[in-house]
Amino acid sequence: MGHSACPHDCPSTCALEVDLLPGNRIGRVRGDAANSYTAGVICAKVARYAERIGHPGRLLTPLVRDGAKGEGRWKEASFEAALDLIAEKFERAEAAHGAETVWLNYYAGTMGLVQRDGINRLRHAKGYSNQFDSFCTNLAWTGFTMGTGALRGPDPREMAKSDCVVIWGTNAVSTQVNVMTHAIRARKERGAKIAVIDIYDTPTMKQADIKILLRPGTDGAFACAVMHVLFREGLADRDYLNEFSDDPAGLESHLKERTPQWAEAICGVPVAEIEAFARLVGTTKRTFFRLGYGFTRQRNGAVNMHAALSLAVVTGCYRHEGGGAFHSNSDIFRLDKSLVEGRSGFDPRLRWLDQSRIGRALTGEAEALNGGPPVTAMLIQNTNPANVAPEQRKVVAGLRREDLFVAVHEQFMTDTAQLADVVLPATMFLEHDDIYRGGGHQHIVLGPRLVDPPEGPRSNHEVIEALGQRLGVADKPGFGMTPRAHIDWMLGKRGLGDFKSFRAEKWADLQPDFETAHFLKGFAHQDGRFRFRPDWTGTPAANKPPERMGPQGPVEQLPEFPDHVELIESADAEHPFRLATSPSRSFLNSSFAETPSSRAKEGRPVLMIHPEDAQALGIAEGERVKLGNQRGDLCMHARLDAGQRRGVVIHEGLWPNSAFEGGEGINTLTGADSCAPYGGAAFHDTRVWVRKA
Repeated sequence: MGHSACPHDCPSTCALEVDLLPGNRIGRVRGDAANSYTAGVICAKVARYAERIGHPGRLLTPLVRDGAKGEGRWKEASFEAALDLIAEKFERAEAAHGAETVWLNYYAGTMGLVQRDGINRLRHAKGYSNQFDSFCTNLAWTGFTMGTGALRGPDPREMAKSDCVVIWGTNAVSTQVNVMTHAIRARKERGAKIAVIDIYDTPTMKQADIKILLRPGTDGAFACAVMHVLFREGLADRDYLNEFSDDPAGLESHLKERTPQWAEAICGVPVAEIEAFARLVGTTKRTFFRLGYGFTRQRNGAVNMHAALSLAVVTGCYRHEGGGAFHSNSDIFRLDKSLVEGRSGFDPRLRWLDQSRIGRALTGEAEALNGGPPVTAMLIQNTNPANVAPEQRKVVAGLRREDLFVAVHEQFMTDTAQLADVVLPATMFLEHDDIYRGGGHQHIVLGPRLVDPPEGPRSNHEVIEALGQRLGVADKPGFGMTPRAHIDWMLGKRGLGDFKSFRAEKWADLQPDFETAHFLKGFAHQDGRFRFRPDWTGTPAANKPPERMGPQGPVEQLPEFPDHVELIESADAEHPFRLATSPSRSFLNSSFAETPSSRAKEGRPVLMIHPEDAQALGIAEGERVKLGNQRGDLCMHARLDAGQRRGVVIHEGLWPNSAFEGGEGINTLTGADSCAPYGGAAFHDTRVWVRKA
C-alpha cells in the first residue's frame, strides 16, 4: 500500500491510498479515510487510474515531426537528441528575435508544485516571455477578495455541521466529490437542507432538496433579490453588518429596487422561489455557502461572485460554526516557491502573454503580443491549448505556423501534441516526487514516487533541468536540485519538516482557527470590514495582471454595490441561445478523455437542449444538430432535457477535437476577450445559433 495525492486540476487534491502490485503495477486507488477532508472518498475516474497509467496508447518514445504539421508522420528519437533539438531551436529563435520570442506555456495538468511550477525557473533564468495565467481563477478570486480581502474562509469540513448547505455554481458531484461527502453527512446527521444554485439540472442538483435554476450570468440578480427580501423582512443581521461591513445602509438603499420581480425577469427564478430561499437562509443561522468557479466564468463573473458572497454577510452566518461562505483556502498555505520557480530572475518588465489569448498571440495580433516580438518557439507542459483554450480556430492556425517551433511534453498524443514539432513522453504522478495543496481544503499532501515509470518517459523536472544545462543556465538558483530537495526547502521555510517527515505523516492540516477563518477578528482589509462597495481596480487581487498589460475588460461598467451587470454575451436575434461548456463527470478538462471507461461512460458529444426549444426547431432526440457563432460552427447530437431554462443549451466535457465531425472542438465557439477587472476567460458565456444539421 502506498500513499499519495491526486495531481489533477481540481480543488480537492485528494489524499490517496494506492494498491501496489508485483511487476511495478498499481491496482485500486482509494481515498484515504484518515484524511479528514478526503474522508475516504474520491471520484470514479481516479479510482480507475490503473487504466490510465497502463494505457496502451501512452507515449513512451520521443517523436520528431516528419512531414507537415498535423499530418501525423513522426520519426522516433532518443531523449537526448530531442532535447538537443529543442535547445538548438530555442537558441536560433532567441538569436533572431530576442529571448521574449520564446513562450514556455503551461497550466494545471498537474497541481504538483515541483513538477508544475518548475517551468518558470527556466523562463526567468533565460528572460523568456512571462505568462499571465487567466484560464481558471481570475474572475472568482477577484470577486471574492474584493469583499473579504483574503482568499480563505470557514473550514470546509464545517459543512457537516451545517443546517443548510448552499452549493452555488459548482457541480460538486462531478468535480469536487468531497463537498458532497460533508454536505450529505449534514443531511443525514442534522437533517440539513441542501440547496443547489446552477444553470442546469446537474448531478449535484439532482441530489438537492432545493433547486434554484438560473439563466447563465444572472447570479448577481438572484443574490440581490434575496438580499432585498432579507432587509425587507427583518432577516438581515444588522448588528453584524454594523460591526463588520463598510456600508450596510448604502447597500440596503441600493437594494430597494432590486426586488424579486426585477430579478425574475433577469434570472428566470420565480418570485416565490426567491422569497422562499431568502427566508430559508435568513432564518437558518448555520448556513454554509459553498461558492464554486463555474458561475464566475461569465464576463460579469467577478461581480457575480461578490454578490453571492455579500449574501452570506447580510445573513450574519459567519458568526456560527457550520456557517459562512467558502470559496478557496489558497491564502493559508504560504509555501515559498521562489526557489522552484527561480524567482530571483523574475523580471516583470518583460513581455507578458495571456494564456487565454494564445490564439490571438500565435496568429500575430498586436494587442495579444503585448509590445513584443512574434512567438516563434514554445515548450508546452501540463496543458492542451489546441483543445482547452478559447477561439480554437485561431489557436490551431497559430500552432500550424511553419515558422513556429513547438515542443510538447505529454503523456498522450493530445490535440496539441499532434501539431508539435517534437513530442516528449512524460511521467505520471505516481512515477515522480511532488507535493500538493488544494484550495478546496486545508491540507498540504505529499505525493512520493511509488512506482518506476516505464522506459522512456521523463518528469517535467528532468526536462527543465536538462534544458537548463543545454541553454547555459544550470548555475542559476533552483537548478541542480532534486524534487525532494525542493520539497525539503519549501517545507523547511514553512516550518513543516521535510520530505522524510511528510512521508511518515502524509499531510499537514493548516486550517486557521475558528475566529480567523470566520473573519470574526475582522475581514482582511485594513479597517477590518467587508467591502459591499469594492474598489474594483484598487484592491490587490490574487492574480492581478502587471500594469503593462493595461486594463482587462470594461472596468468602468462594474457596479458600486452588488448588482447584475449586463456584460455577458447576451442572446440576440441571430444567436438566440446561450451556451455553457460545463465539465463532465468522467473527464477532467481534457484529461481522462483517452481512458476507455471514461469515453464509454460519456458516450459521444451531445448538446442538451430544452424539449420545447427542440420542438420549435424541428429537432428530435439523438438527431444531428449544428451550432455556431461568429467564431465558427460544429455538429453534435441532440439530447432533449428540460433541466435548464428555455434558450439555454449545455455541452458537457472537453472532448478531443477528433470526437467532432470536422475535427473542431467546443472551444471553437468560446471567446478570448478579457473580462473586467483583472482578466479571465468566460468559457460558459457564449451565444450561439442552433439548427437541425
